[in-house]
Amino acid sequence: MDAIELLLTRQSTPRLIAPAPDASQLKIILDAAIRVPDHGALAPWEFIIATDQGLNTLADIFVEAAKASGADEDFVNKAKGMPMRAPMVITVVAKTQQHPKVPVLEQQIAAGCATMAMQQAAFALGIGAVWRTGDFAFDANVNAALGLESHDQIVGFLYVGTPAVVAPQKPQKDGSQYVRYL
Repeated sequence: MDAIELLLTRQSTPRLIAPAPDASQLKIILDAAIRVPDHGALAPWEFIIATDQGLNTLADIFVEAAKASGADEDFVNKAKGMPMRAPMVITVVAKTQQHPKVPVLEQQIAAGCATMAMQQAAFALGIGAVWRTGDFAFDANVNAALGLESHDQIVGFLYVGTPAVVAPQKPQKDGSQYVRYL
């Protein structure tokens, strides 16, 4: 797959099954992440990978956070199953710092770009991935359970695995309809 084909055909794959990427595939995915624009070479990201027992740990974190927020039993049960939607979940965290030339927002965007690069690399390898956020990305209890600092921001949970079904290719959109010239 060439780069233009990747950019024009990439899509999310929400239905994922085992296996997760193997070690060599995961290395490619992670190496793609750290090639994104990074003003000041700050590397403002951390990737927390959950597989196997780690998925159960992440589920427990979600359940405790849901309970702490006063969620009803249905949502607590849903939270327990969220990490089980894929054989691997990569929590992408913007690890920002104060910098005279690189605003926090730019560092968070860089972490978001890393997430997108990982999803694109997975797609190029024939691996499925979907980027999810939701309330747990902004939950102080989840941050604490993952050992994050108060200024760290989860930018997403990248669910990765083997596509459960061959998804039909989405129709091509016309990017020029979102343009305004000055």
